Amino acid sequence: MGNSKHIKTLLNGTIQSLKSVIPLNLSFKSPTLMIQPFDQEEMGVLIGIVGDIKGRIIVDASSQFFSSVGASMFGMPLEGEMLESFTGELGNMIAGNLCTTVAQEGLEIDITPPTVIVGKSKLFGFHHAFRLPVETEDIGLMTVILTIDED
Repeated sequence: MGNSKHIKTLLNGTIQSLKSVIPLNLSFKSPTLMIQPFDQEEMGVLIGIVGDIKGRIIVDASSQFFSSVGASMFGMPLEGEMLESFTGELGNMIAGNLCTTVAQEGLEIDITPPTVIVGKSKLFGFHHAFRLPVETEDIGLMTVILTIDED
């Protein structure tokens, strides 16, 4: 399976994973190629991808977005350390589900533990990256970034 097929499988798997994990109506915009650095404004979670393809998945949104998703899943808004913990776990659920989804397409990957990033930051050091904007009607915008490392 070539690298471009891997990337397509990852992008499609990410969409399926988000639909499975987040219990909201999600609207997906077209993915776009992006250049580094990635500028994070407020909050996100980064999870490494290893296996047939190497890279990272970054879920970036406002703390209000993550809190609202938490409220939809657990019946109460989250804040502080609970919100940070939930953000990491949400990323873990998305990436774990992604592993299962892409395995059905013959792509074997594993994930690293989540790293929650709070505050304004810039991320460098990736070869290719794809930005997948995801919008929910009542909550707002989340951006999923898939970075691909060179082999």
